[in-house]
Amino acid sequence: MLIVAFGASTSSTSINRTLANYAAHLLPNVEIKLLDLNDYPVPIFSEDAEKQIGQAEGAREFLAEIAQADALVISFAEHNGSYTAAYKNLFDWASRIEQKVFQNKPAVYFATSPGPGGASNVLAAASGSAGYFSAQLKASLSVPSFYDNFDLATSRFKSEQLADQVAQTVQRLLD
Repeated sequence: MLIVAFGASTSSTSINRTLANYAAHLLPNVEIKLLDLNDYPVPIFSEDAEKQIGQAEGAREFLAEIAQADALVISFAEHNGSYTAAYKNLFDWASRIEQKVFQNKPAVYFATSPGPGGASNVLAAASGSAGYFSAQLKASLSVPSFYDNFDLATSRFKSEQLADQVAQTVQRLLD
């Protein structure tokens, strides 16, 4: 089983990428491909840009990675209550190529932030639109105050309760 995991951010120190990677590695007997959104460059989306270049190569490559997956683990970063500009831009290009961006793959969604909100606004938006873009959303979880709850040095949650919640959420991919 191939799990494609990514944090919806281009930050080199993305806590959402860390969370997606951590969660995916909790699944037994799976192969994991951790994507870095920086590997899928696309220009700022507009209809004019689309008319000029056609389909953006980065978006085609991103969709090809999703196509190879058996399941998805995505952790959404939140900027000002919404998707990061980089993720939204890549997603917009991808959805112009294939509206069913997530290609009927089982998925679990996470979101985290340094603050107590845990990027819950963007998680709600992503979860609410999952079916429209053909993600078979199995579960979602917001993780608040990431730096207070996760030890980056050991790559472990400090709270056993939160660690269990993450494990139970990602386990839903195997149900």
